Amino acid sequence: MVKSTTRRCLFPMAVMLFFAAAHSWAADIYQSPDAFLTEAFAGQPPAPKTLWLTDAMQERVVRILGHKYPAMRLRYWEHEKRSAWILEEIGKEEPITAGIVVDAGRIERMRVLIYRESRGDEVRYPFFTRQFEGAELKSDMRLDRHIDAISGATLSVRALERLARLALYLDGEARGSP
Repeated sequence: MVKSTTRRCLFPMAVMLFFAAAHSWAADIYQSPDAFLTEAFAGQPPAPKTLWLTDAMQERVVRILGHKYPAMRLRYWEHEKRSAWILEEIGKEEPITAGIVVDAGRIERMRVLIYRESRGDEVRYPFFTRQFEGAELKSDMRLDRHIDAISGATLSVRALERLARLALYLDGEARGSP
């Protein structure tokens, strides 16, 4: 009798642990980078360009992110005054992939494309990402506005704010006006 009760209790716990572990390994893909670029450029994304991160640029990137960007070069897409960036930043433990469109030095749109953290995915919702629309980078490398936090998603909010600042900075570098 005791053995049967123990089995009944352990089975649901094993199932819960399996799904919890599976969720922590999984990436939630909300929009593919290709779909984001297609949407951003009305169905016809331009050919990608490359921006090499020089030592001087990496110093400013460190001011924004708190660390070097883990790449020597970045791809971006540019048409007229608009550029699109697919960037990643660690929230708590895993990278968050975001797509950011910059138009004439202001953020036009931001989307969370791939989210890998176990919690804090509320940052993917439009009520949060709309806060970045129209944001500019001030001379001190901060955004010109306050971004409201989300309880329980503090690190993800900070990661997206850093990515917004990085996209604005990189857009300026790509245009020759950092």
